[in-house]
Amino acid sequence: MNISIRQLTAFIKVADNGSFTRASDQMHLTQSAVSGLIKELESNLGIVLFDRTTRQLSLSVVGHHLLPQARRILNEMQLFENEASSLTSLAQGNVRLAVSQFAASSMPAVIAQFAKIHPEISVSLLDCSAENLLRHVQDIEVDLGVGTELELIETEDDINADLLYQLPFCVVMPDTHTLAQKTEITWQDLLDIPLITLQGPFLEQVTTELDESIVNHIQQARYKVNFMSTALEMTRQGFGITLCLPYMPEVIDWVSANGLQMRPLAQPIKTRQFFIYQRSSRALSPATIAFKGFLQSYFSSHFNDLQRI
Repeated sequence: MNISIRQLTAFIKVADNGSFTRASDQMHLTQSAVSGLIKELESNLGIVLFDRTTRQLSLSVVGHHLLPQARRILNEMQLFENEASSLTSLAQGNVRLAVSQFAASSMPAVIAQFAKIHPEISVSLLDCSAENLLRHVQDIEVDLGVGTELELIETEDDINADLLYQLPFCVVMPDTHTLAQKTEITWQDLLDIPLITLQGPFLEQVTTELDESIVNHIQQARYKVNFMSTALEMTRQGFGITLCLPYMPEVIDWVSANGLQMRPLAQPIKTRQFFIYQRSSRALSPATIAFKGFLQSYFSSHFNDLQRI
């Protein structure tokens, strides 16, 4: 069997575009040349990759199954070329990083600090949904992924997860609010107080393992918004109080500077964990090892800042 990189590239391009014409334009080849590459690949494998009609071209069942493998092979080849050129010098490396929603908020500051120490190492950032983060790591589209423990649900044997940090769920309220006078604020204290909450996964995570009365109160919050910045500003304007994570020192500073307090919730103390994900079967490049070490050191040293509430 003699499968070439050009054949796999043609397979991916045709699958992505659903057209030999568009694939040939992207590959700078004639349509017949691309069609020939697909026929060669199908002949080598002894299978049909595309179902063809006079009006439509679509992946066959086998083609759907093999497409992710083809992507991984090409990604591995690109990594081989990149890492081979960077092994002689740490400073010539490239790191590809995927982050999910909350991790994405703090990552630009981390990358900026890393760039001061390793100015020649390029770090590319892909912000994505939590459910897609592991797929990017598994398909070798990125070297590292940073996200919450929610992604652990889908973790395969080939994914390694290292705990990076964890943050407590907090409540934010005006300095003049009655809760601000309490030495400890519990989840039960939130009952009968107007709430502002985030929609989506945040709401699901925050209500796990709480009493039913509290869960109902949170789920039936008077205001549900998409962005934490909106929830904080509405709290400042007196619409209610909001739940959040102290995920950035800048957010904590903003809360303090705008007449608000951020306090951890107790009974129970609930936290959200953040992990570094990587493929267990892949050796990290020197540049990626350097960035991962910096990432762990950064959050270790800044952890007190993230909980400075």
